[in-house]
Amino acid sequence: MLHGVDVSAFQTEFDTDGLDFVFVKATEGRSYVNPKLRSQVKRVRDSECVLGFYHFLWPGHPKDQAAYFLEHASPREGDLLAVDWEQTGEGTRAGSADKDRFIREVKRLSPRHRVLLYCNRAFWTGHDTSGYAGDGLWIADYGKPAAPRIEAAWRIHQYTDHPLDKNVADFATREAMRSWAAN
Repeated sequence: MLHGVDVSAFQTEFDTDGLDFVFVKATEGRSYVNPKLRSQVKRVRDSECVLGFYHFLWPGHPKDQAAYFLEHASPREGDLLAVDWEQTGEGTRAGSADKDRFIREVKRLSPRHRVLLYCNRAFWTGHDTSGYAGDGLWIADYGKPAAPRIEAAWRIHQYTDHPLDKNVADFATREAMRSWAAN
């Protein structure tokens, strides 16, 4: 199992020692860009961790959101991409069909990148209607690492949010994760 974290603009400082991968929030909806994106990406690249970018999906316009995400994330070969599918601060959520359209559009626009679905257990079991997770499921279910309470196959498990969102990935080595990411 590999260890990693995911960060957004709220994490001004994070340590990469002992980590194999880091996901950085790039965008949200069609108008937000993480103001710390470039400095966080530089920290991750300098640490030689596997880098992933994620987009927080809002209801509506999934194709426009996909283009916006890729424009601002500017992923390199071997970087991972993910959609963060959960409830917005306004209490709304994108539907399962929008989630699927977003993932498919990112894959169409950036075919050399793996695209993952991040969601919590409640969304996966209660809101997902297709079972579509792109190239892999990144599931949030707090508890024992590498033991999410779901029956579906998963690639990454977020098992706590204290003090940061901590994750494990189902890969034997960082090189194996990098190779998979290279698609």
